[in-house]
Amino acid sequence: MRTALVTGSAGFIGYHLCRRLLDDGFRVIGLDALTDYYDVRLKQRRHSMLRQSQHFQAIESRLEEPGCLMDLFASEKPDVVVHLAAQAGVRHSIDAPRSYVEANLVGTFELLEAARAWRPEHILLASTSSVYGANEEMPYREVHKADTPMSFYAATKKANEAMAHSYAHLFDIPTTMFRFFTVYGPWGRPDMALFKFTRAILAGEPIDVYNHGEMQRDFTYIDDLVEGIRRLIDASPVRLLDASDVPEGDSLSPVAPFRIVNIGNSSPVRLMDFIEAIESAIGSKAEKRYMDIQPGDVPATWADISLLERLTGFRPGTPVKSGVARFIDWYRDYYKD
Repeated sequence: MRTALVTGSAGFIGYHLCRRLLDDGFRVIGLDALTDYYDVRLKQRRHSMLRQSQHFQAIESRLEEPGCLMDLFASEKPDVVVHLAAQAGVRHSIDAPRSYVEANLVGTFELLEAARAWRPEHILLASTSSVYGANEEMPYREVHKADTPMSFYAATKKANEAMAHSYAHLFDIPTTMFRFFTVYGPWGRPDMALFKFTRAILAGEPIDVYNHGEMQRDFTYIDDLVEGIRRLIDASPVRLLDASDVPEGDSLSPVAPFRIVNIGNSSPVRLMDFIEAIESAIGSKAEKRYMDIQPGDVPATWADISLLERLTGFRPGTPVKSGVARFIDWYRDYYKD
């Protein structure tokens, strides 16, 4: 039985990935600090459901705690590591940047040091579409420059990519970074737009529509994201013998077993169409307050997923209307609304 270590296991994506890995026969070690960035009860509920499997072990600790990950790698010797734990959120990074330094920079450093010492078969780390920043060339491809982050959150994730590449090069650690594009679905995060809009519409309260609705997002349904991660686990990058052998369009490093992969739906949706899908699923119209774009935000995202498809044979494709409807069903059941 292969052992997978998943950091951020009580989070939205971490919970769904752990469930999938358990279903696929993995033994899963879940590490999470259960911070109060949003409702801790939601995180506790996710972990409690995972604990129903005898092959899941939950550990509550901050990954930036010195020695935590080193000890965990030493005792459990994971075959695969999926690093999802992070301080998330573009807007929160303006108000609380130090928490991003501690979780995203120091925490990832601790994980890389543990991987250096204990050498798992493959480590996979979460990045974000936010690293594309001011780049207006779309759809975003992994080989595009991503040197103009618009938020400190994006800057820490770009730093994580650089840190991981250096460790992959120096210590020959097979490493995949995946860039997520606006993930949504059941058990989602309360700070995300879908959650906020649903809660407000059901309560008869207005919703804030930024950039006066002139925004597009490459919304990615959670099951599609997890499928992409699961397949990438078995698509470990290798070090090239000749740096000139990088396939065209591939983000594989010429000097390290390291690759960056977009995971998105590759079908951007207008914000107003997204709101319409929520209204349709709820059966009620939203009162809208139109606002200017928020600092650190970008007006559009769009993923080129040809590399993901080439590596794994998988192409995400859940339509937003059906994905939103599934979230609304979960929300009403969970909150009895």
